Amino acid sequence: MSLLSLVAVLIVVGVLLWLVNTYIPMDPKIKNILNAVVVIGVVIWLLQVFGLLGSLSNIRVG
Repeated sequence: MSLLSLVAVLIVVGVLLWLVNTYIPMDPKIKNILNAVVVIGVVIWLLQVFGLLGSLSNIRVG
């Protein structure tokens, strides 16, 4: 993945999160949970893109 596409994905995710936070009325607790889930997901994705986190396909839940 090129650096340009990486930056483009981060910008799109950031703009979408801003739009949701700005224009969709919801409880602040739910907004905080949504923001935390998105940030954790992006951090895990970045770690996987840079090869610092192994493949997540080996992880089993349950």
